[in-house]
Amino acid sequence: MLKYVKKLWDINKMADDSKKLYMEMQMDELKASLAMEDEDSTEEENNPKAVKKKTPPKKNNNNKNAEVAKLYEDAFEYEEELEAFEKELEIINSHQLKDITKVLSQHFSDEDRNYEEELKAVLILGWTHLVEAEQTHPKEQLAFIQENEFSKIIETFSTNFPEYANEFEAKVREIFLKRWETIIAIKKEHIEQEIEEIYIAGLKPSFVKRIYKQFHGIK
Repeated sequence: MLKYVKKLWDINKMADDSKKLYMEMQMDELKASLAMEDEDSTEEENNPKAVKKKTPPKKNNNNKNAEVAKLYEDAFEYEEELEAFEKELEIINSHQLKDITKVLSQHFSDEDRNYEEELKAVLILGWTHLVEAEQTHPKEQLAFIQENEFSKIIETFSTNFPEYANEFEAKVREIFLKRWETIIAIKKEHIEQEIEEIYIAGLKPSFVKRIYKQFHGIK
């Protein structure tokens, strides 16, 4: 009971501190805005023909911004991962099986990923389920998939198992779709949890995200 009370007190304290920090930052922004308006109006009074200049925004690298930005670190990482997985699924759905690894590698050229191995691993998991759980496919198919490279599996599976040739591609796509949709759903759930924590802290997620991007120089 005491642990629960202490945890509840910690959450309330975090929310109070966050609200205070949020109000302080709003006041700072308001003061900065008013100061800019005063400078502009003074310049216009002294020189009516003067062109109003925009003061470049200052870098938000102070402690307040650092504290707020930290609240969005995990959420932003999950958002980037979600975007990548959604793009991967789009590529998988819109290309022939034999071209998927090539297109994925080209699109995500900055990442050190071996899509041949990754897709083969997903395929092995899916086919293991077909063989051992559903018992709809022979063990020989699973052994064939385990023993060969992904590209060779795609090219020669139908030749080795002609009785399953008509359903092979559909099964592969079904396995990939289920795998990627599951990952995407998990990422979305993680983001929702992070957003909920920001709300609990008494802050608006849109505000916290804006500060995070400004603090890290992200457009």
